[in-house]
Amino acid sequence: MDDEAAEIELLEQNLNKTKQISQRMISILTNFDSRLNKLEQSIRPLHSSTQLLTRRAGNIESTLQRIDEVASRQDGIAAEEALILRGPQPNQLRAYTDALERLNTSIAFKASDFDSRDTARLVETGAKKLTQLYTKLVAEGSSGVPPGGPDFQPSPIPSTLLNTLRPLVAFLRTLPLPATHPSHAAAPGIFATLKDAQRGYADMRGSWSRKCLETEGRRVVDRAETVDGVSGGLEFGLWVDNLLTVAETEYDLLSELAPLPGSSILPTTFAILITPLGTLFSSTLSSLSALIKRSLHRHTFLALSTFNTLSTLQSRWDDTMLRRAGRRENELKEGLHGLRGVCLRSFPEFLADIKLAAAPKAGGEISVGIADITVSTVKYLNAIPDVQDAVASALLTLGDGNWKMGEGMQVSKGPKLGEGDEQIILEHYLCNVLSTLTTISRSQKRPTFGAVFLLNNVSYLRTHLLLDEPPRASTLLARPAQDALHSAFRTAKAGYFDAAFTPLMQALGDEPNARGGVSKAVLKEKFTRFFDLLEEVVERHRVARVLPDDEEARETVGDEVVRLVVPSLDRFVQKHRDKEFSKNPQKYIKMTPEEVETQIRSLY
Repeated sequence: MDDEAAEIELLEQNLNKTKQISQRMISILTNFDSRLNKLEQSIRPLHSSTQLLTRRAGNIESTLQRIDEVASRQDGIAAEEALILRGPQPNQLRAYTDALERLNTSIAFKASDFDSRDTARLVETGAKKLTQLYTKLVAEGSSGVPPGGPDFQPSPIPSTLLNTLRPLVAFLRTLPLPATHPSHAAAPGIFATLKDAQRGYADMRGSWSRKCLETEGRRVVDRAETVDGVSGGLEFGLWVDNLLTVAETEYDLLSELAPLPGSSILPTTFAILITPLGTLFSSTLSSLSALIKRSLHRHTFLALSTFNTLSTLQSRWDDTMLRRAGRRENELKEGLHGLRGVCLRSFPEFLADIKLAAAPKAGGEISVGIADITVSTVKYLNAIPDVQDAVASALLTLGDGNWKMGEGMQVSKGPKLGEGDEQIILEHYLCNVLSTLTTISRSQKRPTFGAVFLLNNVSYLRTHLLLDEPPRASTLLARPAQDALHSAFRTAKAGYFDAAFTPLMQALGDEPNARGGVSKAVLKEKFTRFFDLLEEVVERHRVARVLPDDEEARETVGDEVVRLVVPSLDRFVQKHRDKEFSKNPQKYIKMTPEEVETQIRSLY
């Protein structure tokens, strides 16, 4: 207990000391606070004066900085104005476009105190300067001497110019336009400038493209007079194919280099560009058509081949020259329409040429060779497979049998032929050609020469249409037509034997007298007549050569003549040799059967 009392007393003493210390600290702090109040009241006026001076100094500094910025900006605008008015240089294009971008930015954000209208006019001036450079570069790439020679060589803009044009066009496409910047003062003027530049591009590239193709087009038309018709038509089709290639290339180039590539403007620009190409096509085709019409019988296959080739290009032409350009004028379709009319005319005219050649000619000299019309017909028929589609299409348009020009009924009495019947109508037409040609023998008034003439011409037809390798027209001739041609050859050969050798065989015929025998006088006359006729045959064959271009067929005919004449002569000689019809039989029997055979074979 004593210990606890002692501790309590010690705690009370400590507590009293703590209170005394606290009172002293409070007294000191109170005194310090009063002094601080007095100090604050003393320095407050000085602090207020110092804040005002600091604010004024800051304002002065800001003003001076602003003045410096305005002065430097005015100097920069003056320098940019001089740069813009001077115009862009190809090697400093980036600096020029950067200056225009800054001017556009100052207008958009109103960051400049420079008059916005003057700035807009300066931007428009810069845009015009850039389009002038654009036009100049395009003009350089669309001038000079066009590529020549028979091989097609496109002439696009050189890569050195493209390297400058591409970034230039990329910037021109960023310039403000009414559609994208309706409030920009320069937008309408810039749009008009770019539109004119794009039209100028189309005019220059269109004229250059025509210039590159024009010389070759004239060359193709000139060559059409010297090359065969099928080749001439193929060459013209290749030229048109090259024209379409140029148009397609120019469309891709226009899409890349047009300052206004919008879907509403690009087709119009492309239409301007390809108008010279369409005009060139029409004029070149007109020249070719005039050549064909001047001599249709000579240039029939030029018309057919051209029509056939151009027909295959119709869909490509429509896609390139119409759909992409939004045009309605279809020069190729109009050209095909005109060519179709020429082709339709060629079929009845060819049959008329055959009939005219087969008509008898008063006072004409005797000819047993291959007629010009026969050679022409073979060439005609053998060339048809090269233009088969065009021929069949035109014949369907003309109508089955209408190539007869009203001279008879249609070949087919069945339903009217249409699409899918191309092979049938082609067979009908070829059959009519062959049947018309087989009448050419009527032009000969002398039967013997007419028989040789017919045999030679029918054999020529048969050999070159049915027997030659590789087969050409035979693939198109129907089986009845082929059989008819073989039959015509056999008939012509029989007619030749009849006209040339029947009199010989008749001379050897027995004419018994009243006692049933043959008188000496008759025998003498028969032998004399036989050898006189044989001499006439020999003389005639020296003039009228039989199958001169077909050695194998000629030998076959010779064998058949020998088998026809020599055995009959041999039997007749054997039968009457011992009858002593003459003291000098050799006077009448001028040659032995073996010698006659040799002489006959010499004819072939």
